[in-house]
Amino acid sequence: MLDRFETATRLPAQNLDRARAFYAEKLGLTPAEERPGGLLYRCGGSKFALFASAGRPSGEHTQMAWTVDDIEAVVDELRRRGVEFERVEMPGLRTVDGITEVEGNYPSVGTGERAVWFRDSEGNLLGIGQPIRAQSY
Repeated sequence: MLDRFETATRLPAQNLDRARAFYAEKLGLTPAEERPGGLLYRCGGSKFALFASAGRPSGEHTQMAWTVDDIEAVVDELRRRGVEFERVEMPGLRTVDGITEVEGNYPSVGTGERAVWFRDSEGNLLGIGQPIRAQSY
C-alpha cells in the first residue's frame, strides 16, 4: 500500500536555530519552508525535515545520507567549511584518506560504496556515499 507514496527523513533538533546555522554554514543548505517547530529542506528530488524535539538522536546508525558522484570533492569542500568526519574502524571496512570503502553495501546502486560520516550540530549521524560501480570490459 505505501509503495506509491514518497518518503521523507525527519531528524530531531534540540535547538532549531543552532541546527539552521549548522546546515547553512557547514552544508550550504537553506530551508525551503519554515514553520513553528520545524525546518524543511529540499536536496535534489528528496526532502528532509528538522523538528524541534526534547529527545536525542540515537547517533548509533546513519540517519540520513546523500549520494554524490565525486566524494573527494564533496569531502574537501565540507572539510574546508569545518565539518569533522567520524573515524570508522570495523572489520571488513577499509579507510583511505578518511574515506571508507564498503563492499556490497545494500543501499548502493553499484557493487558497494565509498563513504564518510559526520554529525550535525544536534548529534544526528549523517553520511555521504559514492557508489562503486562494477567495471565493464
